Amino acid sequence: MVPEGINISSENARSGDKILVSGTLGDHGIAIMSLRENLSFHTSIESDTAALHDLVASMIAVVPNIHVLRDPTRGGIATSLNEIALQSSVGMMLYENKLPIREQVNAACEFLGLDPLYIANEGKTRCHLRSGRFCELAECNACTSPRRNAAIIGEVIEDTHCFVQMETRFGGKRIVDWLSGEQLPRIC
Repeated sequence: MVPEGINISSENARSGDKILVSGTLGDHGIAIMSLRENLSFHTSIESDTAALHDLVASMIAVVPNIHVLRDPTRGGIATSLNEIALQSSVGMMLYENKLPIREQVNAACEFLGLDPLYIANEGKTRCHLRSGRFCELAECNACTSPRRNAAIIGEVIEDTHCFVQMETRFGGKRIVDWLSGEQLPRIC
């Protein structure tokens, strides 16, 4: 049940909103692909599948005016951000050095020629909220438990082209475009 007065929509992203993810990116997709393709790595990559209802309820209880909530499952964080940018008529700016991607997931993606921004996630959510509200949300135990690594990964910006961009570790910028070509096979 959605509490009365809550208005979370893919059309509510506004310039100045911070973009928060509730944990590391790409774990589930790489875990499933490595099992399907019988790949073994010298490290463990485990799926992070989890129900989100308790997390979302806790987040809304702390910050009821979250603008957007979305799970970055199919198509990863890149696809979900492009969808929201288009639906809200805004741009997005990601910060590469803020993306919570485990070293082993990053290495597996590099080995497989994949971009972790397009890898499926489970048990994670992404939200947009006014910048001052993150501190309150960070105190929400559901977001900051040891199992989660919540992080602000970017912000919503004004952009009539509705581009999703990323500031790289080297200070340059690149477009985080829609996934082109074949989508990774459905894994769930």
